[in-house]
Amino acid sequence: MPVKIRLQRHGKKGKPFYWVVAADVRAKRDGKYLEKLGTYNPNTNPATINLDIDGSVKWLQNGAQPTDTVRAILSYKGVMMKHHLMVGVRKGAMTEEQAEEKFKAWLEEKEQKIQAKKEGLTKAEAEARAKALEAEKEANAKRAAAALPEEEVTEEAAEETAEAATEEATAEAEAPAEEAPAEEEPSKKEE
Repeated sequence: MPVKIRLQRHGKKGKPFYWVVAADVRAKRDGKYLEKLGTYNPNTNPATINLDIDGSVKWLQNGAQPTDTVRAILSYKGVMMKHHLMVGVRKGAMTEEQAEEKFKAWLEEKEQKIQAKKEGLTKAEAEARAKALEAEKEANAKRAAAALPEEEVTEEAAEETAEAATEEATAEAEAPAEEAPAEEEPSKKEE
């Protein structure tokens, strides 16, 4: 029975979540499997991978073939490295203790790289937030500066309309006064 180590899809539409399983080649993608080896969540940055390293190595030693994506995941987590070291132990190139030391050193180095990437991502996110805040402050300042001249223009327009209204009022006040004496003159003529 040929066995593949492959991904079994779970999760919502648009939000995939995978199980890493050892399954018969003839089984459906999301169907029956022989053993669940771990999980893979590509929705996080960096992707979250939980894997049973020893179980995966056991399946690889028994002849299970990983798919391309799973091979990349196994390589990322060190399963392929450990499998390679175990082949060396079987051939007599090194002892199990030496293989374990090399594997632990590789894991520590990998963990440092992952932490550096996480720190870089958080730093980049903080810088992006700071830039966005500065851009927003500048935009608010421009809006405020644009609003002040409009207020000044409206104040000037209000002053102009007030001056025009007072001029009209004074003109109207003077006009009836002039008309009134003109009316009085004809009345004087009638007497």
